[in-house]
Amino acid sequence: MSEGERKDEERSKKLVKAGVAVGIGSAAIVAALLYASKIKKPKKGGGGPQA
Repeated sequence: MSEGERKDEERSKKLVKAGVAVGIGSAAIVAALLYASKIKKPKKGGGGPQA
């Protein structure tokens, strides 16, 4: 294997790792936003005690 091929392979591995990291980060952000939107919404028809 030539030096150029080895560098290409290393670069490819780094790009795959970066892509996986971006995908996981994006999924984490989406999950956090969905979780936050569920918590902030008040329940419909579940008002407090009525006087």
